[in-house]
Amino acid sequence: MSTLQPTTNAALAISAPAAEPATPSIPARTWIAVIGATLGAFMAVLNIQIVNASLADIQGAIGAGIDDGDWISTSYLIAEIVVIPLSGWLAQVFSIRIYLLTNAVLFLALSVACALAQDLPQMIVLRAVQGFTGGVLIPMAFTLIITLLPRAKQPVGLALFALSATFAPAIGPTIGGYLTENFGWQYIFYVNLVPGAIMVGMLWYALDARPMKLSLLHEGDWAGIITMAIGLSTLQTVLEEGNKDDWFGSPFIVKLSVIAAVALTAFLVIELTVRKPLLNLRLLARRNFGFGMLANFLLGIALYGSVFILPQYLSRIQGYNAEQIGMVLAWTGLPQLVLIPLVPRLMQRFDARIIIGVGLALFAGSNFMNIDMTSDYAADQLLWPNIVCAVGQALVLAPLSAVATAGIEAENAGSASGLFNMMRNLGGAVGIALLQTALTKREQYHSNVLMQSVSLFEQATRTRLEQLTQYFTNHGVPDRADAAHRAYVAIGHIVQKQAYILAFSDTFYLLGMALIVALMAVLVLKKPGHGSAAGAH
Repeated sequence: MSTLQPTTNAALAISAPAAEPATPSIPARTWIAVIGATLGAFMAVLNIQIVNASLADIQGAIGAGIDDGDWISTSYLIAEIVVIPLSGWLAQVFSIRIYLLTNAVLFLALSVACALAQDLPQMIVLRAVQGFTGGVLIPMAFTLIITLLPRAKQPVGLALFALSATFAPAIGPTIGGYLTENFGWQYIFYVNLVPGAIMVGMLWYALDARPMKLSLLHEGDWAGIITMAIGLSTLQTVLEEGNKDDWFGSPFIVKLSVIAAVALTAFLVIELTVRKPLLNLRLLARRNFGFGMLANFLLGIALYGSVFILPQYLSRIQGYNAEQIGMVLAWTGLPQLVLIPLVPRLMQRFDARIIIGVGLALFAGSNFMNIDMTSDYAADQLLWPNIVCAVGQALVLAPLSAVATAGIEAENAGSASGLFNMMRNLGGAVGIALLQTALTKREQYHSNVLMQSVSLFEQATRTRLEQLTQYFTNHGVPDRADAAHRAYVAIGHIVQKQAYILAFSDTFYLLGMALIVALMAVLVLKKPGHGSAAGAH
């Protein structure tokens, strides 16, 4: 696969010293193409978080239950994780211009269709197709940065992409909450139209036409494509729905797990034996790429897990609405606007592995700062942990990609990028599933422990029950037996809330530990040689 997903080459271009004595001038048309593609990547990333932030409002509007409504997000994520490793090959088949423009236009059309959806089945189908088109925009932005810009200017393109890729998740809940609270949930889809029209216009003007290579369809690794699509889609469904359905207590989850295991095993066998595999899995045997993939997987757990667990805490414990949650999460993005443009310069001055280590340590530390939460732990207390988290995230992504993919040959760069990006998304799915389960189990554990201390044999418990009973009696409950019952219920709610606070603290501890393991994987990485980057280019 020669059309490459760009994480590989972009990272290599940053870490490699400039070999050209002079940088050729870049036509304005080239910058228009890069900026248009980056705008598309921003919209695709934004669309995930902006919808998740307003999911409750969408569910109510289309008559979906809480459990069934989760498929609005799940369907999008399934399509996205399947299309990421396919994008490089499909761009070769249809040409970058046709492939990118077609998916950009479809993404906008589907945004309007989602806003007009009348029921849950319609919304699920539309979101799935939108995920397949939106998932294309992100890797193709990387591709244009690498193929159109000379090496000396690629750090500028990567900085543009990194700003969109990290700022969009943080600002998504803010925009989604504001639009939903003030205009209605439909506007979280309509907001794509104006920037989307600008994006399509820029790409239409700036991208050169190239002939399609439909003959590649006959040479495609179709067995690998089919088994990968089945395996990843069923695995993603298991991870998204497992906790809700009691994991292997559900026949549905058991069946999907078997299908995922069989399909992914078949995919591994096919990729290791076929003459022209979709993905070259033998790259995993290389030290830097293998351990870099492990670190990237764990980073995905922490990146997506923290974005999942913090809104849950603010909503369930502090009673924040979507707009308030968005304002808190914005502080994980704002510092990155300043820091990310500086990362390429840091990589020129310091060993990239040191930068990664500092970033992972800060990211882990930000989670450990949240392990002693109380009922008063809200926006003010989360400010500094969020800022530290933002600094850590800004320092990790680009240098980790550079070190992990250094020395990858041109013919293998597409496979390396597909695997690297897919693994981070898969880590996110695994992380969210583990956190959901941990939150449920730890809440039950802490409730049992706390209830042992809430006994009628304890004077403090009897005193509190009497105070609450008197409170309800004084506030319109004339029957003392009814007031006493409400006091017992209130005590139960207090205990459950405290148990949840302790459980949320435990989940932040787990995220921190995942990042510590990622840091240990980074310590095994070798310093990439200067020649490797150039060779991979």
